[in-house]
Amino acid sequence: VTTTHQFFVDMICEGCSGAVTRVLTKLDVKFDIDLPNKKVFIESDKDADVLLETLKKTGKAVTYIGPK
Repeated sequence: VTTTHQFFVDMICEGCSGAVTRVLTKLDVKFDIDLPNKKVFIESDKDADVLLETLKKTGKAVTYIGPK
């Protein structure tokens, strides 16, 4: 079952969203980045904890908001 998870990621520029894109591309998940609102939506069957740990690899502050 695929769930869309919503995360807050402290991104301030294209470089930040680029870092998010890099780590998520390796996971092979569908995702959408909302840079102005600092949100990342990830569509995946993976556990939210796995996604959270992956996003933290960017070095940014990450918070799991919940399923969309």
